[in-house]
Amino acid sequence: MAYLGIDTSNYTTSAALWLESGEMRQQKRLLPVREGALGLRQSDAVFAHVKQLGELVEPLLQNCPEPLMGVGVSARPRDVEGSYMPCFLVGELAAQTAAAACHLPLFRFSHQAGHLAAALYSTGRLDLVGQRFGAFHFSGGTTECLLVGPDEHLPFGVELVGRSLDLKAGQAVDRVGKLLGLPFPAGKYLDELACQSQKQFRVRPVLRGMDCSLSGVENHCQQMAARGEAACDVAKFCMESILAAADGMTVCFREAYGALPIVYAGGVMCNTLLRQELSRRHRDCYFADPLFSADNAAGVAVLARLAKEAEGC
Repeated sequence: MAYLGIDTSNYTTSAALWLESGEMRQQKRLLPVREGALGLRQSDAVFAHVKQLGELVEPLLQNCPEPLMGVGVSARPRDVEGSYMPCFLVGELAAQTAAAACHLPLFRFSHQAGHLAAALYSTGRLDLVGQRFGAFHFSGGTTECLLVGPDEHLPFGVELVGRSLDLKAGQAVDRVGKLLGLPFPAGKYLDELACQSQKQFRVRPVLRGMDCSLSGVENHCQQMAARGEAACDVAKFCMESILAAADGMTVCFREAYGALPIVYAGGVMCNTLLRQELSRRHRDCYFADPLFSADNAAGVAVLARLAKEAEGC
C-alpha cells in the first residue's frame, strides 16, 4: 500500500510516495528564481508549480509498485487561523483531482506539520507522534521554537513558545548570500563557504525570553564585506549568529520544559555548523537528513498514512 504526498511551497515543488516496504521515493525541484532576486512573487510561484508538478508526480505514479491508498497535501503554511499562501493551492488542486479520480481519501495538512513528520520519519522517531517534544522550524519564512503535543483533530498540537522578533533565519542566510553573490536560495552555498573559514567568532545571542532577534546579522555582515574581509569569514559569522540564537533558545526551552526530546527541521537546519554544534551541546536532539529537512513532500505522505491507519482503528 502506497501513500502520495504533495507539497508546493514558496521554494520547492515536491512529490513523494511512501511504500509499505518503508521506502520513500521523492521527486522535488526548486522554483526558478531570477538571478539577484530574493524569492518569487506568489503569482510567479503558482505558475512555476503548475509547470513543474505534473512532471514530478507522473513518474512516481507510473512506477508505483503498490496500490495507492491515500493522498496527503500541504494546504496551508501553519495550523493557525488565517494561515494562507496561494502557492499551496496548486498542490491542493492536484491532490484533490488525484484522490477523486482514484476514489481515495484526501488528507490536508499544514506545511509545518509536514516538516515535523518528515524530520521524525528521517530520524526514526515516529514514536513521538502523539507525545510531547520540542521542535525548531528554521526556514526562509519561519524561525520558531515549538512545544509539540497530542491534538484531537490535528497531527500535532503546536504551541509557539519562541520566535524571531524580526528577520527570519532563512532571510538572513539569503540576504547575506546575495551580498556575497551566491545563488538563491543561498543555504547550501553559504554552508560550503562557511566551512572554508578558519576564523573563530564569539557571538552572543540577542534574546528576549525565548524569542530571538536576528536583524543585526545582516548589518554586521555588510560591514565585514565593506572592510574587505574574506567571503568565507562573512558566511561563517552569519551561521555562527544563527547558531547562537538556536543554542540560546534551546537552553531556554530546556529550562522551561525539562528534558523533552527536540527535533530540528527546516531548510536552515541542513547547515553543517548548526547540526554539528547543537548535537554536541545538547542531548536527545534529532536532525533530519538534509533531504528531509529542506522543503519536501515526504512528511505529508507519512501523515496521510498515519491518518488513514487511524481511521481504520
